[in-house]
Amino acid sequence: MTAVGTTTWAIPEGYIPSGGTGPEPEMLSHETACILNAGDEDAHVEITLYFADREPAGPYRVTVPARRTVHQRFNDLTDPEPVPRDTPYASVIRSDVPVVVQHTRLDSRQAENALLSTIAHPT
Repeated sequence: MTAVGTTTWAIPEGYIPSGGTGPEPEMLSHETACILNAGDEDAHVEITLYFADREPAGPYRVTVPARRTVHQRFNDLTDPEPVPRDTPYASVIRSDVPVVVQHTRLDSRQAENALLSTIAHPT
């Protein structure tokens, strides 16, 4: 199969609210990088976070097996440090093989939840 996507993606907007309503983990406010690896080789992915007032965090490492998808919640990234809540950030996602990245956010701070999803920017 021919791989689809590219090896570098950017998500210029990120924010994880500290509060939420509803049952966890399903309705916990979160940011997610949905990563599709349609190729025949595992994708070794690095995520680096950028902030307005401090040095970057990361890289966080994720493996996406060949011909699979991983929906990586930023809330679950802890090594080398947890992703801060209530703090704006941006992310750059690099892979050693082409992948496709979509960004999704669930904001459950109020009972009327909001879900946002958009394709990341390929570079």
